Amino acid sequence: MTIRSARCEGIAQLASSPTPALDTDVLLEYSTGCSRSCFLSHGETELTAQQITDFTAAVALRQTGLPVAYITGHKEFYGIDFLVTKDVLIPKPDTELMVEHALNWITGNAVHILTDSIRIADICTGSGCIGLSLLHELRIPVSLTLTDISAAALSIARQNALHVLPQEQQKNISFLQGDLLQAVPENTLFTMLLSNPPYIPAAEVTGLLRDGRSEPRLALDGDAGTADGTAGSSDGLAVIRRLVPQAFAHLAHGGIFMLETGEYNAEEAALLIKKTGFTQVTTYRDLAGQLRLTTGSKQ
Repeated sequence: MTIRSARCEGIAQLASSPTPALDTDVLLEYSTGCSRSCFLSHGETELTAQQITDFTAAVALRQTGLPVAYITGHKEFYGIDFLVTKDVLIPKPDTELMVEHALNWITGNAVHILTDSIRIADICTGSGCIGLSLLHELRIPVSLTLTDISAAALSIARQNALHVLPQEQQKNISFLQGDLLQAVPENTLFTMLLSNPPYIPAAEVTGLLRDGRSEPRLALDGDAGTADGTAGSSDGLAVIRRLVPQAFAHLAHGGIFMLETGEYNAEEAALLIKKTGFTQVTTYRDLAGQLRLTTGSKQ
């Protein structure tokens, strides 16, 4: 089987995917170790038996609905290669909006804050893509705390810290396992709090997961109750209702809180942020025009 024929066969088998050609190309790169430009210009090259086996298996997994990122173990976010497994949510392009606004905020406030005193927390960090991307772009010695309720997710975040950051920056990162900010010492204040928490209503999550995507429900279900089993809600805001007052308590005066939500409940989340005491509350739309990112300051 040649590279060209394998590609044609893969596209045909993945016809039900929203992006059959892209999926096939990524899986072909993963299976052969050749770049896309290489196999597009050398289509007559014969694949080895092992490459054929690996590619066939990868296509079969994709046909079940399993995302390409879980098959390859990698996903690009903010131009950076992140390691991903089924223990973490796959980084989404819309979440890059938060990194962009965080960078702009730090740059715009550089004259008012000392860079070596900036303390940042990424809550519900998952793969660590938000906080680690921010550090990767800043290249300055700021302190970063990554929190997650899942030990498995924190393990992936640790691996990504080693994978994407220079050693000098790695020493300024701490990893805390716990529900939201509960593992953070009571008197710890942050300059910036970032979070992409679970915010999808439980009923919506059930529908989403029927396609075989296998993303962790824990990272999606915004109606989940507390760690001690207290009941959640039905609007996707149970986690956020617990997070917002914790964020206010742990944010330094003059600091900023950035929260990703969805079209399901972004306006309600913004109202909750205002009622908690945050000022200058603003909600931004993502690339698709959906309400996505809400920011608030503590004055």
